[in-house]
Amino acid sequence: MCAAHRLLLRLARPVAACSLALAVAACTTGARSESESPQEGAVCPVPDRLVGTEETGASELPPTMDDLHQAPLLIRGARLIDGSGGDPVAGVDLLIDARGTIAAIERSGTIDAPAGAQVIDVGGRSVLPGLIDAHTHLLSEPEGSYPELVTRTLKESEADRALRGAANAWATLRAGFTTVRNVGGSLADRALRDAIVDGRVPGPRMLVANYSIGITGGHCDHSNSVNPEKLSRDPDFREGIADGPDAVRRAVRYQVKQGADVIKVCATGGVLSQGDGVGAPQLTPAELRAIVDEANRAGRKVAAHAHGNQGIRDAVEAGVHSIEHGSVLDRPTVAQMRRRGVFLVPTTYAGHYVEEAAFGGRLSPDSAAKAKAIAPKMRESFQLAYRSGVKIANGSDAGVFPHGDNARELAEMVALGMTPKDAILAATSRAAELLGLTDIGQLAVGFRGDLLVVDGDPLEDISLLKDPKLVVKDGRVYVRDL
Repeated sequence: MCAAHRLLLRLARPVAACSLALAVAACTTGARSESESPQEGAVCPVPDRLVGTEETGASELPPTMDDLHQAPLLIRGARLIDGSGGDPVAGVDLLIDARGTIAAIERSGTIDAPAGAQVIDVGGRSVLPGLIDAHTHLLSEPEGSYPELVTRTLKESEADRALRGAANAWATLRAGFTTVRNVGGSLADRALRDAIVDGRVPGPRMLVANYSIGITGGHCDHSNSVNPEKLSRDPDFREGIADGPDAVRRAVRYQVKQGADVIKVCATGGVLSQGDGVGAPQLTPAELRAIVDEANRAGRKVAAHAHGNQGIRDAVEAGVHSIEHGSVLDRPTVAQMRRRGVFLVPTTYAGHYVEEAAFGGRLSPDSAAKAKAIAPKMRESFQLAYRSGVKIANGSDAGVFPHGDNARELAEMVALGMTPKDAILAATSRAAELLGLTDIGQLAVGFRGDLLVVDGDPLEDISLLKDPKLVVKDGRVYVRDL
């Protein structure tokens, strides 16, 4: 950390953004991975809260890389909910080594603290794996009205989106979500992902889709209802807009070329897009098959935005790995999803949020009508899929509602009949299975050192996950409020 930045952290909390920018400009820049030790000359991220100090509950600044421990971390006195679905185990210690990997899990008092280790006694509180949100939009956020949304969309640059994403990434990590799948945005998504990996900004581990793939005038075409004379050009395959099997293959290849970890497709219309029926099929079966084939050739999974039953069925038959939203399901389609092992990422809280926004006059007339029609069906379809044994992974659609409120999705699913145990599994090991990540989602030896600590028992009260008291990612403490 440079001297100017260190001085500001000590003397000003909060500090004017321009002063922080001057301090950061005075630092020597450089990039490195999260696993390396802090060094003089490392990049100084612009923070808004300092975590891991003795001060808690105040408005503080987020951690710089110099503030984060990279020594071993020993958690003592845990009530372990390990993400496997087993019963909680009280009186457990966990050791995370300097590489950020869980090295030992033993009964309390049997692990000797390594030299230089940070030791945190959680006093019998519940310890869970870091949570996973399989459906986020970190570079988006809700607006107070539809005109405000249009204005922002037309005025903002990719730099604006990236800076907003950095703030939203920190809010998401602070809420206990250590991994997210960002299903559709822009190339700024990959920039945020890489900045987090390099340790330049704090945030969750990200899998990104870059631009979603959809048809001209469909849900993923964000130029809908915009006067074409005001556009420099219509969006094309580079922004994911393509028509026909060959064209959508090119769109997939371009997103992969630009670093996409997953491919997102818009199989049906949507709520917040203009001029398209919310449940109407958009991509044809041939186009969907081409997308899935091309993604699989590149080793990528496919997530399908789909509200209407026919579009859902077309996507499932094409071989997608997850259905996002799944608002209008019938029993044959649910049975097909279960047979093929297709996940449902239900985003029930987002449905609740946009329904309230519709009745509150914050949406366009078109979107308001769609929200009012689809939200009740979304709840019914979630209940049908859950009772039928469809695999469910947690996904909130944060960005439709404020980031940091991601755990509201878990509470919403429980309110609709899911057990707290299954909700936790949906946000841990089952979400990890969907993402194809084998070293997160459980607290077990050899897994990444991602965890959160909450007061009380979330298996009895899932709302406790909204208020984590300790958040650790890769063995580093980001939030400490014990």
